[in-house]
Amino acid sequence: MQMDASIGARLDRLPLSGFHWRLLGLIAAGMYFDSFDIYIAGTVLAAMIHSGESTLGLNATFVSVTFIGMMTGAWLSGLLGDRFGRRFCYQFNLGIYGFASIAAALAPSMYWLIFFRLVMGLGMGAEIVVGYGTLSEFIPANWRGRFGTILNLIINTSLFLSTFLGWLIVPHYGWRWMFAIAGCGALIVWFMRKSMPESPRWLASRGRGQEARQIVERIEAACGSPAASGTGSAIHSTAAGMAYDDTSDTGRLAELFSRRLLTRTITAVTVLVALFTVNYAFVSWIPTFLVKQGHSVANSLGMTALMFAGGPVGSLIAFVLAERVGRKWGIVVFSLICAAFGVAYPFAQSTVVITALGFAITAGIYVLSSFSVATYVPELFPTQLRLRGSGFANTVGRAVSIVVPYAVASAFMRFGIAGVLTLIVGTLLLQALVVGVLGTETRHRSLEAIAADANPHDVEALQAGSTVATK
Repeated sequence: MQMDASIGARLDRLPLSGFHWRLLGLIAAGMYFDSFDIYIAGTVLAAMIHSGESTLGLNATFVSVTFIGMMTGAWLSGLLGDRFGRRFCYQFNLGIYGFASIAAALAPSMYWLIFFRLVMGLGMGAEIVVGYGTLSEFIPANWRGRFGTILNLIINTSLFLSTFLGWLIVPHYGWRWMFAIAGCGALIVWFMRKSMPESPRWLASRGRGQEARQIVERIEAACGSPAASGTGSAIHSTAAGMAYDDTSDTGRLAELFSRRLLTRTITAVTVLVALFTVNYAFVSWIPTFLVKQGHSVANSLGMTALMFAGGPVGSLIAFVLAERVGRKWGIVVFSLICAAFGVAYPFAQSTVVITALGFAITAGIYVLSSFSVATYVPELFPTQLRLRGSGFANTVGRAVSIVVPYAVASAFMRFGIAGVLTLIVGTLLLQALVVGVLGTETRHRSLEAIAADANPHDVEALQAGSTVATK
């Protein structure tokens, strides 16, 4: 199938406008409540341990079924999103997640709560794949990394907010209100997002070029940049459209393991396995660790809220660096920095130092999150395989995360917090090695050029097209 690369060229030429910011807001709103619900796990589980409604074993099961649901949701979103479109998928998964969250607020026991969490996980796992992938297909290349970090920043405020609200609400009104807030918010966003357009890049990759061009024309009009705004641009678009032949990309799942995409698949899987392992080993369990170490629930949640304020700070750091150092080397450098803080954490004694190091580790984790899941992974794959590639990497990451809670619980009971930090540091070092050796840089490059770079024939074709455009 011939990929109409002029669609991508026209989208990349657009100036930033209200359209891009509205799109970011709609995507961010859905992902915000998705992330909010993920992060209330630490607060809810710590409170249920304290009240006797749950045990460490049941808490581990709760976290694991979350990952089972998210793993399944990520896989299905990849298949459905590449087959039926981005718009269908993000509405479908948000509806599932919203209703399941409300049901969780009414759960009569921990066992029912675990069941509803499994259903919630389907929507949560899909949202992270479709949200980041969809955003990458609309934003111009020179801003794609920064928009990914802005989206990550918005989402990460939910980490602080969920912990802060948990500190205010859970001790006085119980944990159920946390799920009710998330569910109602998600359903409100579901209605708001009905106005979002389908991705023109996806439409073009499915041979629906006319629909894609109509949407791009509407976007160009909204941005004040009509299609006929310049002869040179029109020539460039035509050349790009002729140059990028997507016939080598059949859109089959097996393509992810072909010679041209295998290193990218390995890279994507590695960064998501590392991110989810480190994130949930630290973020989801730190309130429980503090309670087990003798802190009261209120004191534990207060310390955790201060630590998790590092999430937005990490996203701000990533915003500044995304289009300067790039995604590849940003991941490598901050994996090493975060590992260094992890080594220091077990030696901290005072509450102030523990909180400060926890803040630094959280910031480092979310720099990595901004670079990897928010931007890098969707960029690695061609349009016809973008959600399947991202979905596969997310699926493997979630599969590994299923056993992480049990590994974390075992490491903590045997070696204390030092055992947990050893797991985190080892994972970060492995990520730095794999990305440094196998990763490709995507900074300031069009999605079509990144896709063509995996195939020497396509690189030559793009270069020939560029030559034609300059004549």
